Amino acid sequence: MEIKITQLLDEDMFQFSHSAHEGGRNAGNNTWNAAMNGPRPLLETPEQFQAARDYFQGFGAWDREECDAFTENEVQALLLQFIAGDVREAGADSLDDMDWEAYEADESLCHRLFKSGDGEIYYSISE
Repeated sequence: MEIKITQLLDEDMFQFSHSAHEGGRNAGNNTWNAAMNGPRPLLETPEQFQAARDYFQGFGAWDREECDAFTENEVQALLLQFIAGDVREAGADSLDDMDWEAYEADESLCHRLFKSGDGEIYYSISE
């Protein structure tokens, strides 16, 4: 499933994903709080929320019960953190800063982000 994220084009992704080295010892709390209060909605339908929960469970950090217990806001926040992490891993501070040609050519990246021909940007939560 692909989630349209073009609305995040100008968002500074650092606020949602950075390390303690970059942001100090409270980086985890700060990024989580920023994501919990970040731009909404990313997900809108029950199917999108379920797909996101399934995606998160696939990492092995949470079991089915934990994923099912996430509030909708927590699911939105966690997705925002994953998106921000992937943008920053690609060397950009925002989606607007992305070098799409370099991103697509870099085989070390997961390539969950993509830009369509009409300029819309999506994030894949499919396996």
